[in-house]
Amino acid sequence: MTMTTPPGWYPDPGAPGTERWWDGTAWTAHTRGPGGQVPGPPQPVAVVIAPPARRRRPLVIAATAVVLVGAAAGGAALLGHGGGAAGATGASRSATAQVPVNSPAGKASSSPTDDPHTLVDQLNGITLPIPDGWEKTDDPVSGLVTMATKDTYDCPGDSGFCHHGTVTTSTATMTDLTTAEAVAENDITDAANDAYDHDPVGSRPYNGITSHRQVKSGSVVVNGRTGYLVRWQVKTGAGPGGYVESLAFPSTVGGQAMVIARFAFDAGPGGPPLALMDTVTRGITPIGGGQNGGVGTSLAPPSP
Repeated sequence: MTMTTPPGWYPDPGAPGTERWWDGTAWTAHTRGPGGQVPGPPQPVAVVIAPPARRRRPLVIAATAVVLVGAAAGGAALLGHGGGAAGATGASRSATAQVPVNSPAGKASSSPTDDPHTLVDQLNGITLPIPDGWEKTDDPVSGLVTMATKDTYDCPGDSGFCHHGTVTTSTATMTDLTTAEAVAENDITDAANDAYDHDPVGSRPYNGITSHRQVKSGSVVVNGRTGYLVRWQVKTGAGPGGYVESLAFPSTVGGQAMVIARFAFDAGPGGPPLALMDTVTRGITPIGGGQNGGVGTSLAPPSP
């Protein structure tokens, strides 16, 4: 007869002096001090998000798919899912959503540690390497885990500050798609629009997207699991345009949810090299390294 270890708090094999929640099949991202009084996973917490001090080029993945198709200034075209610039026919349904504030881990956090070289997504149980010249930039509007180039510049369209490169992570929700390929292909249009066409209030930092072409797509290994990426080059009404990628891969913290990483790199001499997208992808790992009982692994703790 097969013996299984029941869900509960157990000593963390990868972090002495802490306890980690075992969900019955795999370690999760939830930890606490030894001998804590919490009887189960952390309780929901309320998150108060302060307004931003200044507007940056948005990387919002809209929870309600309010893409402002009809409100885009001057009736400029948004991208359709069929390829090429298309007239606005309605907002595409985003495969991602804002992180809910009543999730077990609360708001996704990019800064649970002081390591300036690591971006941590506690909700999805992963870490990403922060390249030189980049920094963590928690998005106060969406709550998404975000990093961006330190240098900013005046947006060439509507007023504001823009970054040469950004990366965000989120959990794929509001979709019944089950494969990484389907999730990535469904998300790329929204990723391009959110990065280079408009922001949540209708501003257009680059005067909108005028055209796009697909430059790369295919399967990719992310932390030992098969994911899928779709990469577009977009032309904009102002500025050099850029490259946008939607990368989808299975979550490391159990369940069937997909994680989406969005990349947005400016084209031209100011933008990061495209190879950096692949470098960051190769550096995605589980919190705790995925060994000796790390997050998402199925190595059970000793039975009580």
